[in-house]
Amino acid sequence: MVTFAGISHVAFTVTDLDVSERFYTEVLDFVTVMDVGYGRILLHPSTGFSIAVLRHEGAQGGAFTELTTGLDHLGLAASSREELEEWQRRFDQHGVVYTPIRDMEMGSHLNFRDPDNIALELSCPNDLMRAAQEALRSADLSSEQIRAWVSENLSAEVAPRV
Repeated sequence: MVTFAGISHVAFTVTDLDVSERFYTEVLDFVTVMDVGYGRILLHPSTGFSIAVLRHEGAQGGAFTELTTGLDHLGLAASSREELEEWQRRFDQHGVVYTPIRDMEMGSHLNFRDPDNIALELSCPNDLMRAAQEALRSADLSSEQIRAWVSENLSAEVAPRV
């Protein structure tokens, strides 16, 4: 069976390479590993995840909006709700615009924006989400089994259609 091993990187088109590079290095602790002229490649030391910020010649300027078809937001993993609270304090120190932590059915989310208004999110799973992840990892569940689990643990209204 063909599969993939995970997410390798994401590339964002930005309006100012220097401003974007500063945001990702100073606020999110990425390290610049390459400068290819029209873009910078940034690597996160502890996760290995990379972000490219690119400035294309002839690019259409303007702030990002998730209301245009394409990317809605990029979600980054946090280890706990307490870590999300630490991120809120860090965002305050750096003047980053964010929405306060929201505790949802499957975990907690902290949404924020980069200098080009690109929507980013830090999230951590709760016990219910960890149980769902483990169930999917440990068994080859049918669509009907997944639907039953979601109906039982959340609501039939949000269960996938079979």
